[in-house]
Amino acid sequence: MSMPATLNIVVTGVGALIGQGIVRSLRSSGRAVSIIGVDRNERSPGTYSVDVFEKKPEMSEDSQAYLDYWERVIRQHGVSLVLPGLEIDMHFLDQHRAWFEAQGVVLALNTPQLIAQTCDKWIFGEILSGIDYPVIPSLKPKSWAEAVDILGPPPLLFKPLRGNGSHGIVKLDDERDFQYWSNKACDTWMLQRIVGSADEEYTVGVFGFGDGDILAPIIFRRRLSAAGNTLEAELVSEHLILQEAVTKLCQHFRPVGPTNLQFRVERDTPYLLEINPRFSSSNSLRTAFGFNEAEMSIDYYLYGKTPSAPVLREGIAWRYTEDFVTYASHSL
Repeated sequence: MSMPATLNIVVTGVGALIGQGIVRSLRSSGRAVSIIGVDRNERSPGTYSVDVFEKKPEMSEDSQAYLDYWERVIRQHGVSLVLPGLEIDMHFLDQHRAWFEAQGVVLALNTPQLIAQTCDKWIFGEILSGIDYPVIPSLKPKSWAEAVDILGPPPLLFKPLRGNGSHGIVKLDDERDFQYWSNKACDTWMLQRIVGSADEEYTVGVFGFGDGDILAPIIFRRRLSAAGNTLEAELVSEHLILQEAVTKLCQHFRPVGPTNLQFRVERDTPYLLEINPRFSSSNSLRTAFGFNEAEMSIDYYLYGKTPSAPVLREGIAWRYTEDFVTYASHSL
């Protein structure tokens, strides 16, 4: 497949953490890229980090008009590859694979099977149980008394069945909390026992090849922000329990491309919190330690090459807040 000297790559969600991390990873790759950033928010620092910004229109993503928007972006900018930075964009692209292929555009997507399997946390738990993998004790109780009787004493975790990160996850201490949150969320939730501790929570990045084989995983022990994103990450050079768990899970689910697995370890049991079949919020942290998923995606999706095994650097990374200022003469 012949490629231009400069690759025109779309990154979606550049107004948010994941998309901004993908952009930083592309910039640090040393590849000749022109980045077209897509987002609904045109007043975001992310719009200044890309070469061209395209505002996502306020319209139904099920409409023909939205496909027309994408056709214009593809044609106008000569797009070769799309890297989704938002879960909603991943699902849109997944549903329109054939359409994008007809436009001559490559999508950095996981398998349709894994994307579908990980949509619903309850269903995914049943899948894990079916492959004899330890599952966090979970329940859809009709009462608080039933929850405590089966899951044990509080606090318990209230989780929406769909969503990513820690969005909508609440710690319940008593029946009053249970009544409030269960009424608010209707039937789209479950309760779980809290496993392990915050000191034994891990985020693992892998790059899969669709046959169960992966690049050696990069494992971070992490501390979370209030929003559920990784705030502090320490590279763990060796963790046999997690490495064995990742191998077993990837041999079964056979991920393709950037894939994120999150764990808590309790008494040597590696409980899987979730699989994100996409770039995750810690992608730029992994790049800083030598595991650049955006660059790997160029090699794998565009050139059909197996990315080289990265040489990882040990250390700790922190996320912090800083100001981004643009003056009136340069504002959007």
